[in-house]
Amino acid sequence: MDSSAIQEFVNAHQRLFVLTGAGCSTNSGIPDYRDALGNWKRPQPVTFQAFMGERATRQRYWARSLIGWQRFGSAQPNDAHRALARLEEIGKCEVLLTQNVDRLHQEAGSTGVIDLHGRLDLVRCMGCERRIPRDELQHAMGRLNSGWLALDATDAPDGDADLERDDFSSFEIPGCTHCGGILKPDVVFFGETVPRDLVGTALEHLERADAMLIVGSSLMVYSGFRFVQAAARVSLPIAAINMGRTRADEVLTIKVEDRCETALAFLL
Repeated sequence: MDSSAIQEFVNAHQRLFVLTGAGCSTNSGIPDYRDALGNWKRPQPVTFQAFMGERATRQRYWARSLIGWQRFGSAQPNDAHRALARLEEIGKCEVLLTQNVDRLHQEAGSTGVIDLHGRLDLVRCMGCERRIPRDELQHAMGRLNSGWLALDATDAPDGDADLERDDFSSFEIPGCTHCGGILKPDVVFFGETVPRDLVGTALEHLERADAMLIVGSSLMVYSGFRFVQAAARVSLPIAAINMGRTRADEVLTIKVEDRCETALAFLL
């Protein structure tokens, strides 16, 4: 189906529940996780249990993140983000629920955003719950590990980098300056639960919506797919823009296989 179907869908509805995923940010230079069949392109991300339970896992994670954040942290919104900000501006967006952690929707001007999986620009202490900017930790890690900053690696999703080395044991990780606790990105890791209040708030918005628009998500992760299931149960029309298979293909009203910014260009 061509992109004009999305324009017709948007024109026909007034309160769109918008659900976005990694495909929305690939044109900003942030890689996605999955291929056109919905399969992993790379090893699965670190789990919450491994991160919290193993210092070696935290060393590997933060070393790779030290390299990856240098580019991820400077990523800019693309036309897909700007188009969805325009959708809100013209009063057609009930809510924008994003599975992305890059905050590019907000940077593009969207205000009614729920960050389902958290935000990578903040770091949370798992002891005292204090939160600090990710840039602050970047500077601290850089001071402790200055030799690592010269290393280069291919960008990976969510601020990671494919840093190929076997030994991360010399990488020093700062603790919380307040209590000494373990610092973790303020995002939902695999094996971790999405906060219940966020899910509840999103479902309240879904009850007020008259249609759902999925932008750049294969929906292979249940945390996002559950909202499509909820929409399908009450027979809401559902349109999707995604390059390749989605977990929701059987319940979609419309599906356009095109780049997100191309399919939404009519909004700009």
